[in-house]
Amino acid sequence: MLTIGELAAYAGVTVRAVRHYHAKGLLPEPERDHSGYRRYDAGAVVELIRIRTLAEAGVPLARVRELLQAGEEEFASAVADIDGRLETEIRERQRHRARIAHLASGDSLVLPPEVVGFLDRLRALGVDERIVQAERDGWIPLVARSPERVREWIARKREQIDDQEFVDFYLELSAALGWSDNDPRLVELADRVSAYVTRLAEERGEGYIGDPGGIEPALAELMDAFVFDTVPSARRLIELLKQRGWAGWTTLQRVNPPPTAPHPPHPGTHPSSNAAPTSPP
Repeated sequence: MLTIGELAAYAGVTVRAVRHYHAKGLLPEPERDHSGYRRYDAGAVVELIRIRTLAEAGVPLARVRELLQAGEEEFASAVADIDGRLETEIRERQRHRARIAHLASGDSLVLPPEVVGFLDRLRALGVDERIVQAERDGWIPLVARSPERVREWIARKREQIDDQEFVDFYLELSAALGWSDNDPRLVELADRVSAYVTRLAEERGEGYIGDPGGIEPALAELMDAFVFDTVPSARRLIELLKQRGWAGWTTLQRVNPPPTAPHPPHPGTHPSSNAAPTSPP
């Protein structure tokens, strides 16, 4: 025969829990023996373990009381139902764990793997993280609006960053983060970009330069804003490009030739890009 402390220890609960189950009418409380102690038999151990197991599984104590009084068939059926509920909860918690882990996954939280790979490639090339983040912010609405176009757009992006001149543009744009609007280097950069874009248009057609992939004007304006917030000098660069016959940023298009000829490319320099970094065409 066991004391209440020994019973609690065998069943893996506290003495306080045993007394609580007594008060709730779940576990019969034995009479005291001649020494004044309550003694519990092996049946009490089994019953207490059943109570503890059901309670820990989330079964309300009122339902535990009913199950303890049920026949074997009803009890087995109820246990099977409880097991099914627990299995459903486990699957749901596993989904929650996956979502929580996903929150720490950086860009892949909101972007497909091919776009994340492109952003990582920019980082590996030494592009300033602020430029990468502007690129990332531009991709988010594109992916949300037209996920079926992502492979097409990212294929062109990969082709572009295989061109060292295009990479040089990203790197120079990183340097331009600290330039003022009247910095003469912006004029030189506009000359090189204009020359490069014009050459690509002649070699591959203007569709290669200006095709925005069906990006709506309002969306293009939003994407432009991401860049302008990150690179304030980009607005001035756009103005200079327009003077040289190319308008836009996310959607770059040829405009009527300016009344005066643009500055010629600087001797010894190389053109650097055919589109802004947040543009996926």
